[in-house]
Amino acid sequence: MVLGRALHFVFKVGDRARSIRFYRDVLGMTVLRHEEFEEGCKATCNGPFDGKWSKTMVGFGPEDNHFVSELTYNYGVGDYRLGNDFLGITIQSSEAVTKAKKQGWKLIENHEGVFTTEAPGGYKFFLVNKERPKTDPVQKVTLAVSDLQRSIDYWSNLLGMKVYEKNDTKKCALLGYADDQCKLELQDVGRPVDHGTAYGRIAFSCPSEQLPVIETQMKRENQKILTPLVSLDTPGKATVEVVILADPDGHEICLVGDAAFRDLSRMDPNGSKLLDDAIAADKSNEWFAKHRREKPSA
Repeated sequence: MVLGRALHFVFKVGDRARSIRFYRDVLGMTVLRHEEFEEGCKATCNGPFDGKWSKTMVGFGPEDNHFVSELTYNYGVGDYRLGNDFLGITIQSSEAVTKAKKQGWKLIENHEGVFTTEAPGGYKFFLVNKERPKTDPVQKVTLAVSDLQRSIDYWSNLLGMKVYEKNDTKKCALLGYADDQCKLELQDVGRPVDHGTAYGRIAFSCPSEQLPVIETQMKRENQKILTPLVSLDTPGKATVEVVILADPDGHEICLVGDAAFRDLSRMDPNGSKLLDDAIAADKSNEWFAKHRREKPSA
């Protein structure tokens, strides 16, 4: 049985300044930590890019007990093509609805009390217009699948998630590792899943001793392993062990050793300043404008 903990979802962002305005000023999240890297990640955490990149973790509280967003920025990449793979994140926060309205951020009311908005890059968020709970307000991440039962079998039988709900009429299912954690919602879209170039990655932790067991099981079941068990270094911080998997529709899944990740993910009180300084020092937009060129698309 996998003793999992939901951690974060990875978004590739082309406009770092506008993106952080959305997460920090509209949603009301806090910058938990910010890290700069001079070269690509060997587990392709920043995608198939070899150059300089940054990682910014934002959320409503510490990563120990909140599901957060990881904003990955590749210097020199202006935008990414969306697929139909990521369908949205649901957050309960009337404060976010109020802030979005005040700032003129586009909101569409789906039905009473639930609004759809988009982060820069087109990533959808569903805001439930109720007071933020004292626990994590991030309720669920919704991903598209092409065969609901096949996906349920993968996530429940191989990765040990509990099936909380299944709706055959709406062709969706809600899964998770614990009642008080962000859930994973699978929505059958009735067609192949296209990940575009903006494809994200969902991350979970588990005891480090479970990682080689999971890897062996995936090999035995002929499931896809994108990155075999590897150690990842972050300058000045803890080294973590990870395995990167892909589910039947190609959704990337990062499994990381829990103890080391708790050490790595401690909140940095200077995180917001580090990000702001990095944005101020990034002159790539000015360079492309000066040379009358557009930043390349991924």
